[in-house]
Amino acid sequence: MKIPVPDEILPADRLGRVHLVGIGGAGLSAIARLMHQAGVVVSGSDANDSAVVRALRAEGITVHVGHDAAHLEGVDTVVATTAAREDNPEIVEATARGLRLWPRSAGLQSVLIGKRVVAIAGTHGKTTTTAMLTVALQEAGLDPTFAIGAEVESLGTNARLGGGEVAVVEADESDGAFLVYTPEVAAITNVDADHLDHWGTEEAYEAAFAEFARRARVTVAERADLADVTASFADGAQVRGHDLVVEGGRTRFRVEARGEDLGEVELAVPGRHYAVDALLALAVGLELGAEPAALIRGLARHRGAKRRMELVGSAGEADRAIRVYDSYAHHPSEIRGDLEAARSMVTGDQRLLVCFQPHLVSRTRIFGAEMGRELAAADEVVVMDVYVAREDPDPEVTGALVAAAVPLPAERVRFVADRADVVPTLAGLARPGDLVLTLGAGDVTTIAPQVLAALGAAGG
Repeated sequence: MKIPVPDEILPADRLGRVHLVGIGGAGLSAIARLMHQAGVVVSGSDANDSAVVRALRAEGITVHVGHDAAHLEGVDTVVATTAAREDNPEIVEATARGLRLWPRSAGLQSVLIGKRVVAIAGTHGKTTTTAMLTVALQEAGLDPTFAIGAEVESLGTNARLGGGEVAVVEADESDGAFLVYTPEVAAITNVDADHLDHWGTEEAYEAAFAEFARRARVTVAERADLADVTASFADGAQVRGHDLVVEGGRTRFRVEARGEDLGEVELAVPGRHYAVDALLALAVGLELGAEPAALIRGLARHRGAKRRMELVGSAGEADRAIRVYDSYAHHPSEIRGDLEAARSMVTGDQRLLVCFQPHLVSRTRIFGAEMGRELAAADEVVVMDVYVAREDPDPEVTGALVAAAVPLPAERVRFVADRADVVPTLAGLARPGDLVLTLGAGDVTTIAPQVLAALGAAGG
């Protein structure tokens, strides 16, 4: 549901007791952690138990599994996920009692008041760029506050209240949240039409990013029409990368800023798209006055974010192990980038097996055919049914739409409508040396460890 942004956003220490509806999600768990660390009394609820829910409890936050009006006893402010329905009992109770009912964007803004805010937006790559910048700024001694849309291995969490004056946040455009923030520095990774269920048209989506850029003192982006500072591999960029090499699961390139060579950047993640993210992060760090060599050392420390080309594990003999990766890619451009990265990690007779779960009916209706075309970079493709999430299902829009658009021989493409059949299908296809990649923004992430278990039980 859409919850209006209040006319006045109070600092977190003036909100009283705060309850977060959907606290197990990446956005609200980050807000909960920051508020809790700032001394705010925080509670929350989520529809399902999860590792995030258990971690929040271990950190001292009261979290309920299931939604109930009784959870709002003594609460002054409710912050809710956009995925919450209007008939959610906690939403109904908050409305009936006249409590502050805020969207997540207002909740995050409340903990940013008084900070030098750096906001990272873009259709793709914002989680990785935010994580890279945070690690780099830590290496440079700035001790930033951060809120990221995924758990980050080298940070050990998705959010922390730092001791420095800078706050680095992932700014989500899906529901217009990024237009609530007033950053000192903004970065735009790219603009590639998405979330048209909210924005309606590509033109409106583009206009929102232009507005976001205007809200910042300085904006860093690949595109010159959105940027005060350009960062890319293109000639003429103020922060320019060159001599890019992607091999062996790593990425390296040289970088120069306004004609001055800053040295070589080496990343522990594979793919050109990660190199572009790193360039943007480096450019933002330079705008903040951080020392270039420290930023480059920090970028080398980044080991990836949860569900961003994450190695879940391997099965079989070490020299011919079946490697299983998981990634959040759910848009055609993201699929393309991750499959390019995965391709750089297979050689010889090794194959790339991809299991893709389309996310959202509206996105699949618009981009399903393009998703299918990008999946052709794999050797074997398994397509699951659509993860419906916050929308109602449509019998005319299923995973079969995506599978039918994959331009590979029919015997190499499978639409597996029954979730129970996905794991045995993947495990049956995998051969020693193969790389298995699960893709999607839904619950496909649970498939990877199940495939590993099946492979292990079968002896790899």
